[in-house]
Amino acid sequence: METSLLLQNVLTPPVLFFFLGIIAVVVRSDLEIPAPLPKLFSLYLLLAIGVRGGFELQIGIKEETLLPTVCAAIIMSLVIPLICFAVLRLKLDVFNAAAIAAAYGSISAVTFITAESFLKSQGIPFDGWMVAPLALMESPAIIVGLALVKLAAPKNRPNKRVMKWRKILHESMLNGSVYLLLGSLIIGFLTASHNPDGLEKIRPFTESYLFYGVECFFLLDMGIVAAQRLPGLRKAGSFLIVFAVCMPVFNAVLGVFIAKLLLLEAGNALLFVILCASASYLAVPTAMRMTVPEAKASYYISTTLGLTFPFNIVIGIPLYMQLVNKFISPSLG
Repeated sequence: METSLLLQNVLTPPVLFFFLGIIAVVVRSDLEIPAPLPKLFSLYLLLAIGVRGGFELQIGIKEETLLPTVCAAIIMSLVIPLICFAVLRLKLDVFNAAAIAAAYGSISAVTFITAESFLKSQGIPFDGWMVAPLALMESPAIIVGLALVKLAAPKNRPNKRVMKWRKILHESMLNGSVYLLLGSLIIGFLTASHNPDGLEKIRPFTESYLFYGVECFFLLDMGIVAAQRLPGLRKAGSFLIVFAVCMPVFNAVLGVFIAKLLLLEAGNALLFVILCASASYLAVPTAMRMTVPEAKASYYISTTLGLTFPFNIVIGIPLYMQLVNKFISPSLG
């Protein structure tokens, strides 16, 4: 990997604040972000990227690559959990394998936002409508994970909970983050179509320095939380530690070749790869905790938040950009 790309990614305020949060835990500082604020930051970031994506979706609705990209993203969110499940079943039971597989088939909106910031710092253009596949990838992965439990779990399942498909669909499509992101996307689309004045009024809220500042605060908190989760990796064992690093890279490679088939330009290609390589640490764990109590939360939270998220934020984004530059950019030129 090019050292310059890595340094340019690391030496940006959001990533540096992420490191600041990690260091705070290592040196046992009493730094903390008051409990309600991280949730508020998360909701704000989802709302802002959703509205902004809706604006861009209205502009780019006639783009030839939009529909194929959305369809490919949804397919990946269905296929990746199956691949992960097959790998995880080598060492884990059905419940833990399904819960972790669903997390890796889903997405991390914060990783996506960080990749956008990286592209802006590199002067690489990308389309805001890439938020559309982001909004649509979380639910299918949750459905696949819960379906795997329903179909593969033993009949004498301990602590068995009757999972009706209506409940599965409700948990996967109407959890808070998915609902807000999809709703904001629709609001942005309708506003851009029918109320340009409203568009200009809300633009400072979604695209100004406020967004960048909140991203820094949120990543500071994520650094603290990620560092606190690291001890849980010891319980997960070496197999899951290797999985948490290697699986995102494998998914990223798949994403690169699919992005090449889709004829995506470099910026959009990186965002598509990030969607394939990131893992959910919010929506999926919440759904799994309620519907699959047999799965150990320390496994699917420690792997996604304690290792995969930091790996993608620090090393993954520049690594995937180099893959995009090598396999996609030359062919476009």
